[in-house]
Amino acid sequence: MVPVTTDGVAEFLDVRPQLFGIAYRMLGSVAEAEDIVQDAWIRWQRTNRDEVQNPAAFLTTTATRLALTAATSARARRETYPGEWLPEPVDTSDDPALGAERAEALDLAVLLLLERLSPAERAVYVLHEAFDYPYRRIGEILEVSEPHARQLARRARLALESGRAEPAPPDMRRRLVETFVAAARDGDLEGLERLFTEDVTARSDGGGKVRASRVDLEGVERVLLFIDNILRKYWSEATFTVVDANGGSALLVTNPAGAAQAVLALDVTTRGVERVLFVVNPDKLRGFGRQ
Repeated sequence: MVPVTTDGVAEFLDVRPQLFGIAYRMLGSVAEAEDIVQDAWIRWQRTNRDEVQNPAAFLTTTATRLALTAATSARARRETYPGEWLPEPVDTSDDPALGAERAEALDLAVLLLLERLSPAERAVYVLHEAFDYPYRRIGEILEVSEPHARQLARRARLALESGRAEPAPPDMRRRLVETFVAAARDGDLEGLERLFTEDVTARSDGGGKVRASRVDLEGVERVLLFIDNILRKYWSEATFTVVDANGGSALLVTNPAGAAQAVLALDVTTRGVERVLFVVNPDKLRGFGRQ
């Protein structure tokens, strides 16, 4: 076995943001993505680097394959997850595209849709749409032919396009988030109602650690009642702030001590707000608020 050394640090650091961006999009978890990056680093250190012609390609291939394996096991774990599962939000204030060429496959609502795909379909979509990898190279990483990679991409796009309406442009999304924040601060339920589509849904992820609805709530009336209860019972003294998360605008809720209570993401399409995603699991809020 090649001993672990400190050589190759520069090459690894150059590509580290991309490795994290791929793993995070594949897994929807900051902690699991960090584990993938760490495993890739260990393998890089144990590799005879004199034989590696392209360090970035080697590391990208390694991280993607590790993420494929992790995605398969993660799917099984989520079958026993307490309540509904949501991706972990990530602060993108310093890197809106999170290591990628484009901020694709980063929105919480899209990450949730990616869970419907097989790990291989997810990998192809992420590598092509976010990182602009050609299908020939994707095929090499996944050890499939180029036509097969294209077929996986078509299936992924069809599944995602059938799952939501046309996404709203960024300026419209931020405007609706800011309007949502103002209405939430004032307890203006009528103002919130005007933002929602008739078939709006709400999903909460408490991870079994804080109180949260264990089922999706559907329809304007149920979603408004849910929000009203939260505002009155749990967030009466909270501070609401618009933050940069997952390549767009989200709502951070903090308690008087500055600790994060929730991150809310709005799935905004040209129809309006179709879904409200409440991440309240404290393990998924470590990147926000005062610790």
